[in-house]
Amino acid sequence: MKKFDELKELIEINSYTQNKNGVDRNGDIYKSKMAKLGFTCRVFEREEIGDHLLFQSHKREGKKLLLLGHMDTVFPKGTFCDFKEDEEWIYGPGVCDMKGGNMVAIEALRNIYKKYGKIQNIDLMLVSDEEGGSDDSKYVTAGVAKDYDYCLVYEAAGVNLEVVVARKGAGTFYIDIEGKAAHAGNNYKLGIDANLEAAYKVQELIKLTNLDEGTTVNVGKIEGGVGANTISPYAKLTFEVRYTHTYERDRVLRGIDNIINTSHVKGTNSYLTGGIQRDVMEENATQMEFLDNIEKYTGEKLLKESRGGVSDANIVSSHGTPALDGFGPFGDGDHTAHERALKSSFTQRINLSTKIFEGILEGKI
Repeated sequence: MKKFDELKELIEINSYTQNKNGVDRNGDIYKSKMAKLGFTCRVFEREEIGDHLLFQSHKREGKKLLLLGHMDTVFPKGTFCDFKEDEEWIYGPGVCDMKGGNMVAIEALRNIYKKYGKIQNIDLMLVSDEEGGSDDSKYVTAGVAKDYDYCLVYEAAGVNLEVVVARKGAGTFYIDIEGKAAHAGNNYKLGIDANLEAAYKVQELIKLTNLDEGTTVNVGKIEGGVGANTISPYAKLTFEVRYTHTYERDRVLRGIDNIINTSHVKGTNSYLTGGIQRDVMEENATQMEFLDNIEKYTGEKLLKESRGGVSDANIVSSHGTPALDGFGPFGDGDHTAHERALKSSFTQRINLSTKIFEGILEGKI
């Protein structure tokens, strides 16, 4: 990667999810790199966010592999935009999450192109809104992924270069509660207290947590009321659900439905919005077979791990395409101004990806 000069160019162009111009400028750079490797680009144009890009190679009989990444970062303009490096690390927005991962994939594809002169059955998809929850791209990703036998996702590797075989599912929900305002001194009995109903619901939501199963329900925000002298006419709860198993997802969703339909304060009405953003990525037999084939072909034993955080691997996996994540470089401090990536991990990850791509082209993975 020319001593990270190419990564520096990408990082110094702000690509905050809501900065369409910056994301698309990054996209143009990727287009130029991929065109030199013989890829065609299918553009999923968007008005409010950056365009999603699918780079397509030549096709032949055999297994087809999708590489998956995202172009956006969490940093608005002016908050964290510098690139720097020292002997061991590089620093900047996206060095590990995940412009660094995108460049690992591209560099490995370059190695394949140099060796074979043509790349077949390996495509790269880069979406523009992963950091915002993939609310738009998840439909595109799900539709694209069904055409592939396997998927590798280039989020950051684990601290010991683990690959990710499981991720919790996650959803964000909102409960709006209607009550009735009344003067707290003169007409207390005429009021219907939405805040009190919210208090009951918070407790019931928290009871859905099951740490033994890895399930958490967190009410992260509570809003409501007018002032100390007014019975609250409205309240709103914002909460998140994370889970490691589909049966836990179903249990929690049933519990939420019951909480919505139960009023502890007579006369209140409650309304639920939001939903599951990314379903759970569970370890499964087909995925493990894919991993085993990789290990046999490359001669490397890959460490594996599960993560509580989500990625677009959740989307691919939950729609039936075996996925492995964490093929980017190792880094830490992502989503903070201390984000960094370990230089040596780029070499390992590029070499590993190159071997995997060779196995796909030779029909041995």
